[in-house]
Amino acid sequence: MYHMLLRDSFWGRTIYHLSKHKYFSFPEEKRDFIAPEKYYLNLDQVSIHGEPEKNIMDGLVDTSNSSLEEVKTTRVIADWDEYDKAENPQNWSTFLKCFVTFEVGILTVAVYMGSAIFTPGIEEVMSDLSVSRTVATLPLTLFVIGYAVGPMIFSPMSEHPAIGRTTIYVWTLFIFAILQIPTALTTNIAGFCILRFLGGFFASPALATGPASVGDVIAIPHLPVGLGLWSVCAVCGPSLGPLFGAIFSQLVDWRWCFWFLLITSGALFIVLGFTLPETYAPTLLYRKAKRLRAVTKNELIISKGELDIQDRTPKEVLIECLWRPIDISFRDPVVLMINLYISMVYSIWYIWFEAFPIVFLEIYGFSLIGMGASFAGILIGVLICSACYCYTCHITFAKRVIANETIHPEFFIPGAIIGGCIMPAGVFILGWTATKDIHWIVPIIGSGLFAAGGYLIFQTLFNYLAMSFPRYMASAFAGNDLFRSFSASVFPLFGHALYTNLGSEKFPVGWGSSVLGFITVAMIAIPVTFMRYGPRLRAHSRYAGP
Repeated sequence: MYHMLLRDSFWGRTIYHLSKHKYFSFPEEKRDFIAPEKYYLNLDQVSIHGEPEKNIMDGLVDTSNSSLEEVKTTRVIADWDEYDKAENPQNWSTFLKCFVTFEVGILTVAVYMGSAIFTPGIEEVMSDLSVSRTVATLPLTLFVIGYAVGPMIFSPMSEHPAIGRTTIYVWTLFIFAILQIPTALTTNIAGFCILRFLGGFFASPALATGPASVGDVIAIPHLPVGLGLWSVCAVCGPSLGPLFGAIFSQLVDWRWCFWFLLITSGALFIVLGFTLPETYAPTLLYRKAKRLRAVTKNELIISKGELDIQDRTPKEVLIECLWRPIDISFRDPVVLMINLYISMVYSIWYIWFEAFPIVFLEIYGFSLIGMGASFAGILIGVLICSACYCYTCHITFAKRVIANETIHPEFFIPGAIIGGCIMPAGVFILGWTATKDIHWIVPIIGSGLFAAGGYLIFQTLFNYLAMSFPRYMASAFAGNDLFRSFSASVFPLFGHALYTNLGSEKFPVGWGSSVLGFITVAMIAIPVTFMRYGPRLRAHSRYAGP
């Protein structure tokens, strides 16, 4: 089974095609291969009167009342068969599933470190490029906008059976890596901003398609656990960026942040190119159908993914890709409220890139590296919360699904309410304990509590969204990504002004944090509303339901 890591990887497929199928060939291409009977259409077995000698479609096609022309135009769906059922991503070994999830998680960390990696050296950026603090923060904003726009294009592309996930991952990772070279060498703010937007745009597949890749290999009962583990990488990536950025900004200069991204993303491009297999079943079956057509000479063999493409007009594709995510985000009250809540959590996450320098550089006198290390509180909070969350999902959700019990979307809402209470507590603790009279560990604990609450809100509301809108899940998540990323991209621009204008001499970030804390307290009403009126709201939704 493990040969699939290389055979179905990007470089494996490249070698396969360049060698004209000599290397990394498939079972259908072996000399002694005989396809299952259902894939053969032996017209000699069909009488001219439409009376077949045997059911040539193995039960899939009833030709007893069919004419010869009908038999000729009957499609045969290529699916998993006995000889290749182990290649179905859902049937992979536990180790292989965990390995692929780990690879997608590492990719997510590598590219999303890039969002705020240069922020510890923002003073140097201001000096080198002769710009104000707000303008120097603009490249962070544009990076986040880039990975808001990217999923609107890359997510639909990854669901095209002729393309799949891996091709998107590897090519965008290559472009992301190359973009770090001019970014590190740029000498003007305009070029810096444009390159950062492009970097975010090509970094977006990991965040937008990562959950889909996890869902490709992990069955529904264990999917919340798999997504919970992957989300640790998605959440920790932006927080790891300032740590590495502080190291390079203090020991070398801010430009080395991008050389570091070039090295990590370039190394991943090579490694994942060889070891990240295709996980999207429609793409694997699309390729299988092509091979079966070549072996059996039966041009009527087709995969379900190909049929889906044939049935959709360009207009329908355009609506699904561009309009539906926007429509569902603003016209459906459930989706709108979830987007508002998650956008606030995401925005505070990014606005803290402005608060941490004030707290740990100005108040506590940390070095630049020490300030970067202070983000460890966020990482620890996420890790502890994810362990509790995944264990709880395993002993509750998974067991009930396996037992065929009915589970409603509101099953996840109590977790969102708990997270909604923990998160503002962390915001207030950081805001009102960040003073010289109180030890620095207390604000770090506050940041950890915020991160734990935010992680819990993310996971539970995403699961609620997926269960409420299964038919339009891709559009709902694409709209959420667009909504929260645009919101988060703006907040860092006024973050420093928020804290400095509202801060006092003793509590520099107290009232600024309190403004955010009060908003998060008010937003607890959203999951409480879902808990009480969720079924009624979903009943009136245009998009909810199977």
